[in-house]
Amino acid sequence: MTLNDRSASRRTVLTAFAAAAAGAPLLGQLAAAAPAVAADYSEEYPSNTALYKALGSEEGSTFSRRYRRHEKFDLQMGQKYDFPRTAVLALHGGGIEIGTSELCLGIAGYSPSDSAGAPVLPVTHDYFMFEGLLSSGNRALHVTSKNCDDHVALSLVSSHLNVLSLHGCTFDQLKLPTSEFPATGNRRVAVVGGLNPAFRTALVTELKKAGFQAVDAFKSPYSATLADFDGSHVNNPCNRTMLSMGAQLELTTELRQSLFDDYGSRGGRASSWNGEFVKFRDACRAAIAVVEATQPIL
Repeated sequence: MTLNDRSASRRTVLTAFAAAAAGAPLLGQLAAAAPAVAADYSEEYPSNTALYKALGSEEGSTFSRRYRRHEKFDLQMGQKYDFPRTAVLALHGGGIEIGTSELCLGIAGYSPSDSAGAPVLPVTHDYFMFEGLLSSGNRALHVTSKNCDDHVALSLVSSHLNVLSLHGCTFDQLKLPTSEFPATGNRRVAVVGGLNPAFRTALVTELKKAGFQAVDAFKSPYSATLADFDGSHVNNPCNRTMLSMGAQLELTTELRQSLFDDYGSRGGRASSWNGEFVKFRDACRAAIAVVEATQPIL
């Protein structure tokens, strides 16, 4: 199947899902415009650009992009002012890796239930989110992090010293040592990756202090099985910072579920983030503060 065939096929299925969400019969939608070749979700879009070209007219229904960059000014010749040093990303937000959009907003200092409103915390961070909006099948919108070429996302990370990128995974994918993480035990785990070792250490420390299980993906005995989850690729946006290194969190489904009283819907998550969410959010923000404390405004 060619890229064009695959894009057309995906578009047909995604459009059908969107129509079904609006009340149209799903099978009828699929049958009406089914391509000669069935949809193939075994291969992702090779880039955000390819996805936008295939689905550009469906932004706001099939997918969305949201970001916030805070205006900062230094208009006084004899004064120095703060500037944004850290950005937060959810590259697979919405229904793709559920819960990462809400965490992105929270860590950035905003309420998941009112992202367009005033910040709810005194310190804010810039953020970027790509979100799947389908009622199901959002995995088809996943673009591997190292292939992200969204110009807003890349311009954002390249202008910051630090980036924290949020992702979702399953417990079984991680293949953690069963002696420490038995399959029937606590499956709420955060894997901390990215090329900034100081940021990783701060995140592990603060998350553990808040009562969460967190492991450094580069440390033994975890590194043997976490190569696909360690955020080490130089093209991963978390590492495309001014320092060429950043941090990434891979959060198991059980951990993300525990942060909301109603995990099953976008509206439910926006309105039901709970005390565990606040603890996790604040631990990440504390780690950011630790890292930024070593980066004074000169």
